Parts: sequence; C-alpha cells; structure tokens
Amino acid sequence: MPGHIRKRGKKSWAVVVDLGRDSVTGRRRQDWRSVKGTKKEAEAFLVQLLHERDQGNDIERTRLTVGQYLERWLSNYVAVNTAPATVVTYGSFVHRHLLPALGSIPLAKLRPQHIDAYYSRALKDGRANGGGGLSATTVLHHHRVLREALQHAVRLQLIARNPADATEPPRPARHEVSALSQEDAQRLLEAADGTSHGSLVYLAIMTGLRKGELLGLRWQDVDLEGGVLYVRQALQRLGSEGITFRAPKTRGSGRAVALSPATVRRLRQHRQRQLEARLIAGLAYQDNGLVFATALGTPTDPANLRRAWGRIVKAAGLDGLRFHDLRHAHATLMLQQGVHPKVVSERLGHSGIRITMDTYSHVMPGLQAAAAEQLDGLFKEVVSEFGLQNVSKC
Repeated sequence: MPGHIRKRGKKSWAVVVDLGRDSVTGRRRQDWRSVKGTKKEAEAFLVQLLHERDQGNDIERTRLTVGQYLERWLSNYVAVNTAPATVVTYGSFVHRHLLPALGSIPLAKLRPQHIDAYYSRALKDGRANGGGGLSATTVLHHHRVLREALQHAVRLQLIARNPADATEPPRPARHEVSALSQEDAQRLLEAADGTSHGSLVYLAIMTGLRKGELLGLRWQDVDLEGGVLYVRQALQRLGSEGITFRAPKTRGSGRAVALSPATVRRLRQHRQRQLEARLIAGLAYQDNGLVFATALGTPTDPANLRRAWGRIVKAAGLDGLRFHDLRHAHATLMLQQGVHPKVVSERLGHSGIRITMDTYSHVMPGLQAAAAEQLDGLFKEVVSEFGLQNVSKC
C-alpha cells in the first residue's frame, strides 16, 4: 500500500507513507506522522504526503537525524570511496565523538552554534575515557570529517547549506618541522647499516617516500636503468584484516621519483643481497616482488619495523626521531641545496605546492637570503662600473 492512516486516540491519527526499500539494507522504509483532528483531516494530510513523495521530494529528510545521516554516509559513501584506513578513522570519529554529541539533532535543524558548542566541550572534556579534553589538532580533524559529511548532504539536497562552514574550529599551535642535519643523517645511516633495514632508511632519506609507500614498493615499480621509481601502492596494517595494499590516496601520491646514481647503485646491491637470501630460504621463500621484504619474502610488518627503528635511533644517539622525520629530512636537505619547492612538492607527492611551502616555510628565509646574494652577484660588474657614488644617487 502507498500509505494509510490508523486511529491512535480520540482525536489522534497515525499517517503512514511507504518510502520503498533502503538501497543498502533492503529494509522497508516508512514515514510515520501524528495528526490531531478528524479522520478527514488525516486523510487530506496523507494525500499531501503522497503527492510530495510522487514529486520526488524526500519527505523523510525532515525527520532524519544527524546520527542517522552520518551512519548512512559512512556505509554508502566512505566505505565505497575511501581507503580502508580512512574508513576506520572516520568511523572512530563518528561513533566515539560526533554521534554522542550531535547525533540526536535533526539534520535539517543542525546549526553552527550546535557544532561550536561541541568543539568547546571536546576541548574541555572530550576524551572518551573521561581523562580530560581533546587536543586542538584532534578536534580540528573532527571538524574536517563533519564538514565533509555535511557537504555530501548538501550535494544530496538534504540540507540547503553546510552549517560547518560557519563554525570556528580550533587552530592548533603551529610546530616547525625539525630538520635532521647532514651529520645526524650520516650517523643514522651508519647505525641502520648494521641492521637489515639499512637500504630502507637510505631510500627514505634519498626519496622522501612515506613508510607505507616504501614497504609497498615492488621491483616492477623500480626502473634501475632509467634511474626512477614509481609509487603505485602503499602497505598498511588494519587490525584484524592484517597487512593490505592500497592504491595511492590522491593523484599526487601516485608519482615518479627520480633516483640519484648513488641510490641506483645502493638498490642494485640490495637486490643482490635479496637474491642471495632467497637462495638460502629455498622453498620457504614467498616471492611477493617487494623491494623491502622479510628474509622469507613476506611483507614487512610496520610494527616490527617500528621496534627495529627504535633500536636504530638509539644506536645513533637520536632518541625521539620518528621514521616520518626522514621524509622531512629529504625535503629540508633538498630545499637547502636550492631545489625549487615545486620539484620538492612533486617528489613528496603533495597535492599542491602550498602544502610544501606551509610545512617548510621556516627553511625559506635562509634560501631567500642566499638568492638575494646571488642576485647581487649578477650585477656586481654594473655596480663597479657606475661606482658607489652614482649608485647612491639612483
């Protein structure tokens, strides 16, 4: 039946409209409304709702809560269009924080003040274990997820505008990326060469690849003759799912990275040692074609690498150094050598040069001073020809 009415009280009626089946769950959807008045008035309201439904208007959206919408967004959009790690992260933000704070509010009635109030509470006592407030960085992540979800609701015409656009998310304190000096990098490489991860650390410094990109790198993605490697997949570990491989997250992440002659020689030596290990392992070796695999050819578990990394930095006297800092070291060293930021941005796989400039802006002042001196050198002969007195009059 397209719809019907039911008597609930002396002058109260339930008006029920069938909305078809949910495209995800397959369950039947119905919109229930309460009407006070006569049966004739309830029937007239039913006709109105059926007309709105037949005109393509979603009469259910007026009752859709923020929580119901976010659940649909996670299952219908996030699970289909994002990487597995992103699905886990977004789901955690939604279920642990956004749903308890905003889930009961009707989506159509969500206002900027509701969202701003949540940010304030989260900064004060937002930890799920009751241990105090969340950091400004974490709350900013919540803002970005919520804003993305609500922007999707605007595209679906569930709401007219995005209320998150009018909010004031917290601004985390800006921390400059600590640069790894050339001397520290040399000590680190020496410490790493005493382990099975020497070539991995070397390539991280020389290319700026992310840890997952390095662990997902295959020999088929490396052109030693041409001196270039191609980032085509990344390794990641997802709880019960174990180790998986995913395609680059963005167009910029999938990229070609030129290799120096010394890096090519290092990779050739690494490949030779890998072939020797394969002969020793015999039938136990599993050939996954990975550049950085275990002694049996299986993917390197990030947890095992994390423990090995702790021993390497301790041996190098660089406690507290993160593996991700090698990526920053690559960028900083290249900028200090006068490499154009656009080239650095492309090697890092940033989606735009603005990210590179914002992240490494503290390196720029020194580069600008050096550039000014070089420019002065170009016109040195002209200055000498006119003399200091003439120059001062210009």
